[in-house]
Amino acid sequence: MEKRHFSRLLKRAANDPYENLDREVTQSGRNQSFVSKEETMPSFDIVSEVDKTEVKNAVEQTNKEVSNRFDFKGSDARVEQAEYALTVFADDDFKLDQVQEVLNGKLAKRGVDVRCLETGKSEKVSGNKVKRLTTVKHGLETELCKKVVRLIKDSKLKVTASIQGESVRVSGAKRDMLQDVIALMRKSITDFPLQYENFRD
Repeated sequence: MEKRHFSRLLKRAANDPYENLDREVTQSGRNQSFVSKEETMPSFDIVSEVDKTEVKNAVEQTNKEVSNRFDFKGSDARVEQAEYALTVFADDDFKLDQVQEVLNGKLAKRGVDVRCLETGKSEKVSGNKVKRLTTVKHGLETELCKKVVRLIKDSKLKVTASIQGESVRVSGAKRDMLQDVIALMRKSITDFPLQYENFRD
């Protein structure tokens, strides 16, 4: 009896080689449905973006003010921009600090958070003239991404966080949970500007 049953199974497998494949496709469909459900959960991205046009406007305004100020008359004080790298030039360290102060003020007025500025050390150029590099940091660096994910995980909030290049995506079943994550970030990370974008319901 068992031998006949086993023979029927072999025969059925030979006649229908796609039986297992159908089962796999069905299972795959279930997995795909699960993934789609995850992707449609409410979510948003934690980013740190800087408008390069506003940086350019701030540099131009700085150079205009410095060139018109009496205390900089005859000076070579200026700011040069290369993408997000800003190089401040001046005749001495005192004037260098003054130009930097003007630049920082113009950037803030154009909506560029000064917390994203990384200011280097003064370097001699020629004679007594000096320069200093200021980098406008944008995007979340790897270590900061990891810190954000760790903070969210340790908070025990019922959300998931994943690193997406230079940003972190947060998703959860309820929108209120996402608001709790934003509150957590504002409280925990104060030394670098974060924005919250691409909200999806």
